[in-house]
Amino acid sequence: MRENLRVIVFSWEYPPLSVGGLAQHVFDLTIAMAKQGDDIHVITRGNPGMPEYERVKGVHVYRVNPFRVSSTDFVTWVMQLNMAMIERAIPLMGKLGQVDIVHAHDWLVAYAAKVCKHAYKIPLIATIHATEWGRHNGLHNDVQRHISDIEWWLTYESWRVICCSHYMQGQLKHIFQLPDDKLKIIPNGVDPENFKYDPRASALVKREHYASQEEKIVYYVGRLVPEKGVQVLLEAIPKILHYHPNTKFVIAGKGSFEGELKYKAACLGVDNRVYFTGYVNDVTRNCLYHYADVAVFPSLYEPFGIVALEAMAARTPVVVSDTGGLGEIIHHGVNGMKAYTGNANSLADSILHCLLDPDSARKMQERAYRDVIEKYNWESIARETKKVYQEVIEADQRAPWKNQQEKGKLLGRVVRLAAHYQ
Repeated sequence: MRENLRVIVFSWEYPPLSVGGLAQHVFDLTIAMAKQGDDIHVITRGNPGMPEYERVKGVHVYRVNPFRVSSTDFVTWVMQLNMAMIERAIPLMGKLGQVDIVHAHDWLVAYAAKVCKHAYKIPLIATIHATEWGRHNGLHNDVQRHISDIEWWLTYESWRVICCSHYMQGQLKHIFQLPDDKLKIIPNGVDPENFKYDPRASALVKREHYASQEEKIVYYVGRLVPEKGVQVLLEAIPKILHYHPNTKFVIAGKGSFEGELKYKAACLGVDNRVYFTGYVNDVTRNCLYHYADVAVFPSLYEPFGIVALEAMAARTPVVVSDTGGLGEIIHHGVNGMKAYTGNANSLADSILHCLLDPDSARKMQERAYRDVIEKYNWESIARETKKVYQEVIEADQRAPWKNQQEKGKLLGRVVRLAAHYQ
């Protein structure tokens, strides 16, 4: 087996097109694998005007546009994206020759990945970042059931399924009845360089734009959707203000739940203490991490919780809900604080601990940063991913059907030679 592998990666999002944490995960992982010598080719979604091909830090990136046919719904649009991906993959496979692994990230690329697996007899690996069942706490309509079926189908077609936490491993076993030997836990990672505070940026992103000098800042950044639990943070504000009146709550991000959250803040009478910033770019995000006294992620569902790693990398004290992967990253009172999921009173207590005991918050922040460097670096994650690739390739080479294929190829060569000399 070759030391350096050639891999086709399918992902529906890749920077600069980013909807959630999946884009950054694929970006960082593929770059780390390219640095260790592997030949990585990413097929992803593009937009009109974006280059169809570019090399990004050693990674070959091919962007396709979904077919421009009216889509009745998101699921139909996803199918059109997959067909465009297949059209791009076919000539690419012919050009590259031997490809060792196809790696699919989530259900949105299942069709394209399956076609390449069967058409070219290449082992398929899937990373499941979240499940439809988990996002909605069950399956409540036909669309959700359809998406969940595609997720199961992708895991069924995959030789190995990578997930990011013990929580996700348990969920995949429960929902899809996957056996232990098919699952591999590899955590997400973070590059601390991406979250460094640049003092020069403070001239443009000033602290006083968000809070007065005497106010402490409680910071949330992420999508504004129900499962992220920002409504629980809003419910915790009255208690926090009772014990620490000089507190400002900065909520960065956008999403479908933004209107409801603003209405809830007004109903609670705390809207004058909450600043909804909308979308923030990376520079502003990093400045706010630097200014914040505590970063809070009160998710109701979080398969891993890469946002917690980002705050840890930015050296900001962290408070999270004890759910999913967040509960595995944060050790209460050691590298951050945890609160009972969905419990505003518990969340307020954990935030107040950081605000009222800055020495404890500083010690947790320092330990959290060490954890990021030692446990969640992309170099080691890339090595672990490559081990999974190599195990699958070796198992594929030993498989009985491979021997049959080789026998068939050999017989074909013999027949052709015999015909040549007749």
